[in-house]
Amino acid sequence: MNICVFLSAAHLDERYTTPAREFARLLGKAGHTLVWGGSDTGLMKVVADGVQEAGGRLVGVSVDFLAHKARAGADQMVVARDLAERKALLLAKSDAIVIMVGGTGTLDEATEILELKKHGKHNKPVVLLNTDGFYDGLKTQFRRMEEEGFLPLPLADLVLFADDGPTALAHLESALG
Repeated sequence: MNICVFLSAAHLDERYTTPAREFARLLGKAGHTLVWGGSDTGLMKVVADGVQEAGGRLVGVSVDFLAHKARAGADQMVVARDLAERKALLLAKSDAIVIMVGGTGTLDEATEILELKKHGKHNKPVVLLNTDGFYDGLKTQFRRMEEEGFLPLPLADLVLFADDGPTALAHLESALG
C-alpha cells in the first residue's frame, strides 16, 4: 500500500519524533511505501529514515522552491512546479492518507484532502494521527461543524482521529483490505 503522510519538516520535540519514528517503522515492516513531501529535514526525515530502515520504499514529491532539501536516497523523487501540483501528485500516488503533526502547510494539505473527499473526488481512507493530543482542538471544531450541519457527510466517513500509530495503520489496512 502507498501511504501518503502529510507532516512537518520542522525539527520537533521527542514527544512528536518518537511516535513518528515508531509509526514509520510499522509502515516499513509491513512493506508499505511512504509517499511524502520528499524533504530530508525535521520530522519528514525522521519518518523517511524509519520507513527505509524497516524495509519500506520512499516516494517523494518535492516542490521547486524546496528541491534543495529533497532526500537523495528516495526510491523515487518528483519535483512539482508549485504546492497545488505537489498536493495533487501526493494524492494521485497514494492509496491512503495519514496527517501527522505540522503547521499551516500540513493543515492546508489536510483540509484540501478532506474537502476533495467530501465532494467525492477520492474515497481513500484518511487518518489524522493525533499525537499527544495535537489535533484535539481541530477535532472539536470538526465535531461542531458536523453538529451544526456544515458537513454533508458524517465526520467518521471523512476522517478517523487516531491516538497512535498502530491504530492508524490497522484502520488503513482494514479499510483497504
